[in-house]
Amino acid sequence: MAVTAPVCDFGEKAKPFRLLGVDGKWHTLDELRGERGTLIVFMCNHCPYVKAIIDRLIRDARELREHRVATIAINPNDAERYPEDSFENMKRWAEEKDFPFPYLRDETQEVARAYGAVCTPDFFGYNADLELQYRGRLDSSGRQPAPPDARRELFEAMVQIARTGRGPREQIPSMGCSIKWREAA
Repeated sequence: MAVTAPVCDFGEKAKPFRLLGVDGKWHTLDELRGERGTLIVFMCNHCPYVKAIIDRLIRDARELREHRVATIAINPNDAERYPEDSFENMKRWAEEKDFPFPYLRDETQEVARAYGAVCTPDFFGYNADLELQYRGRLDSSGRQPAPPDARRELFEAMVQIARTGRGPREQIPSMGCSIKWREAA
């Protein structure tokens, strides 16, 4: 089911976390954050919306490093009901695509809940002080990749944040598959 992310709550602070990465190591927000900004992406392996943007997300993450912006990807989906989102498949996909960012597993889904993530992909762009400045989309992609000349909305916003500490006032929310929450016990 397609879901649209809420609008940006400017200034909301990033929530700390400690999550296992596909590299087999535990990572925290403090260790991964960027000097000028941090982009946290809630994503997964199976979602057609993520598949439509993954190559451009990889491109943008590589280029954002030049602006001292770090990218962190977190998979919160229930892997029991969606085996394509399992940790082993996360490792395989990260290696196959040569992710230039850590890909972390939110096994308990506590981090996704703390951030208020609702869909994959769901983008949270923070400034150097870890204050939310962007909650928009990557570009005009939907379930299909956008044309090659599509405006790079997320990239432009994160460069602006790196330079000024502030995100654009007008943002188009991200749309994607709903997060696959675990059944309540």
